[in-house]
Amino acid sequence: MVVTDIQKIRSIANYQFGKNAGTVLFDNNVKLVKSPSTGRIRYIYDELGNLIASLRSYDGLLALALEGGRRLLKIFPYPKLRVVVTDIAKSYVLSGKDVLSRFVANADKHIRPGQEIIVVDKFDSLLAVGKSVLAGYEMKYFKSGVAVKVRHYQK
Repeated sequence: MVVTDIQKIRSIANYQFGKNAGTVLFDNNVKLVKSPSTGRIRYIYDELGNLIASLRSYDGLLALALEGGRRLLKIFPYPKLRVVVTDIAKSYVLSGKDVLSRFVANADKHIRPGQEIIVVDKFDSLLAVGKSVLAGYEMKYFKSGVAVKVRHYQK
């Protein structure tokens, strides 16, 4: 059986984010951009040219872009994959700053360090996507240090 590129990235998404994430993130209209030297998938775009995610070369997992975060917010119930920031931190996150622990109002307790996450405000509106530095349960209790390294943010 030959596994297509779409099946491959859907399987990675299901493994990384949970059941049905692959089909929600990557419909049949996505455009895959491959590395010219290795032939491996690097970027996944939607039909409008918005970056959904990129495939990390060092571990083969997905790095979310804003469109990917937007799509995951639609299918996963609160608080899955989310870090909720306070109103004070919202403007910092929207300017591309990392999320500090003292400004985390809530977080999915199942988040692990190094996991791709979605940063939202108290209304569950997408602010940014990034990589967790701490575990979800630690984020709420630490009073100093970075909780999330922000990669892409709303402009």
